Amino acid sequence: MGNEAIGLGALAAGVRVVTGYPGTPSSEILPTVSERNSGNIHVEWSVNEKVALEVAAGAAVAGARSMVTMKQVGLNVAADPLMSLAYLGVKGGMVVVVADDPGPISSQTEQDTRTFALFSKLPVFDPASPEEAYEMIIDAFELSERFGTPVLFRPTTRVCHGNAPVKLRETLAAAPESLRFKKDSRWVIFPRLSYENHIKMEQRLPVIAEEFSSYRFNSLSGEGRLGLVTQGISSGYVGEALTILGDLGQPLPAHKLLRVATPHPFPKRLALDFFDGLDRVLVIEELDPFIERELQRLAGEQQLSVTVLGKASGHIQVAGENTVAAVTQAIAGFFGVPFVPAASSPIGATMLVEAPELPGRPPVLCAGCSHRSAFIAVKRSMRKRRAIFSGDIGCYTLGNAKPLDMVDTCLCMGAGITMAQGLHVVEPNALHFAFIGDSTFFHSGITGIINAVYNRTPIVVVVLDNATTAMTGLQPHPGTGDTMMGWVSQKVDIAAVLRAIGVKHVEKCDPLKLEESMAAVVRAADATADGVAALIFESPCIHVAPPAPSYIVDAEACECKECIIRLGCPAILSVNGKAVIDETLCFGCDLCAQICMFDAISPFSLLSAKPLSPKPPSATP
Repeated sequence: MGNEAIGLGALAAGVRVVTGYPGTPSSEILPTVSERNSGNIHVEWSVNEKVALEVAAGAAVAGARSMVTMKQVGLNVAADPLMSLAYLGVKGGMVVVVADDPGPISSQTEQDTRTFALFSKLPVFDPASPEEAYEMIIDAFELSERFGTPVLFRPTTRVCHGNAPVKLRETLAAAPESLRFKKDSRWVIFPRLSYENHIKMEQRLPVIAEEFSSYRFNSLSGEGRLGLVTQGISSGYVGEALTILGDLGQPLPAHKLLRVATPHPFPKRLALDFFDGLDRVLVIEELDPFIERELQRLAGEQQLSVTVLGKASGHIQVAGENTVAAVTQAIAGFFGVPFVPAASSPIGATMLVEAPELPGRPPVLCAGCSHRSAFIAVKRSMRKRRAIFSGDIGCYTLGNAKPLDMVDTCLCMGAGITMAQGLHVVEPNALHFAFIGDSTFFHSGITGIINAVYNRTPIVVVVLDNATTAMTGLQPHPGTGDTMMGWVSQKVDIAAVLRAIGVKHVEKCDPLKLEESMAAVVRAADATADGVAALIFESPCIHVAPPAPSYIVDAEACECKECIIRLGCPAILSVNGKAVIDETLCFGCDLCAQICMFDAISPFSLLSAKPLSPKPPSATP
């Protein structure tokens, strides 16, 4: 996997400290290092991306090579220290891996880290494949150390999660324990030093740009008056598109092909060589028109008579992932060649054969997920009161879907708690609930709760504690006590933290005990008369806890279908007007049995003598 290649490349570069916060599509990088750690590399899941970057920065100013991993929205959290570190510089090589997510497939935004590189004046590497990612991150460490600057490394989802055979180098030994921090005023950022270092930053950018013009993963080939420019995974799409068009038997016009693997600082000399003799250029990239703008600026600066086309001209889509089909169509139009793909070709089969209509499969909470029980408890106990439910980032965001319909807002990590405070200002007579997961609580929830306590804002903070970071791959966090170094640390108690920062009403309960949970919700809502109240729903994720015996429906007793109408559990189906539980999906959470008005649902062992209603092929959820 591309993420494994990145982790292995860091090992080959002699990385000493690896930090990060889990976020798809980056999550597998750090565990790859951890699994191969002989003990001389410090590896940690930090509480958030800002902390991760600052820990790595401390190691880097002491001379150790360090790596930070995150997804693109995590860079927003880490932006404060990274901008200052760009001015301060590093001694040991430091690579900040930011996995971008075109689509987006699993993110709130489609932001492009290349644009952040321009803003922060940092070099950025943009790999096109797992093989390149392995070699390129080694180069990134070397360049970072040589120029004394942190470096951004920007794989995208298809590189992170693509697979390829990678030839490995010998792993370098991590920096020796004898490394020591050398005291020097250069590590204390003051305005005067920032001014001087800003000048140095501007001076080094053209030097790196010149070096990038000869970088081995930047390439220029071909000749003609037309030019194609690409980057990252899109370079693979372009290669496939040219093969497809060539296989159609129509001769393609002569053209140049430029691939940019280091978009900032932009390899100016290489781009000027590319421009020589060209009339028109088509730029194919994800996500921002970054290369397109750089080429347009360069053409204007040099007063070149060349037309640069791409996203701004409408030739390439402005959002989402590129595809082989879309790129082939775009290149055919740019070349002015007819494109009617043969049905026998791979792309023709995809484009010409009408695909069957697939059933809708929106993402849902897993069968047996304790978050579903927590939402049901809050929803039922607040039926007669005006309540607004602010959500957050995690599995529980899926509570927005019907029939739960329990997430009214969702902005970013930790914002559910603070948005609830703003909503209270506008609508003080409503009850405001803020849902947050255990990992997100530690990531960015605590400061928002302190703000609510300080400003005496009456909200109910609902912590959904499922004992893991579930959505990104079951990573540990401070509340679990496990670390990536294999240590078992003292667990940070969420209830104790809440009480310590001034929350007076703090109560724990098991969301799978519905009646008890509903009573706890009412108590928490009533306690907001004194300010912030907190309710902690504790029940482990089904993927870290063994399942209980599955449940079964007595078809003769089934009358209400309340379990189907209210829960949205993927294990419960409707067959011939009756509820049926798929025992292969059921985790035995018992919630359906608790809400059934006819006592028609029981553990499988109690009704195993009764026949289960058959599930015909037409069974629908």
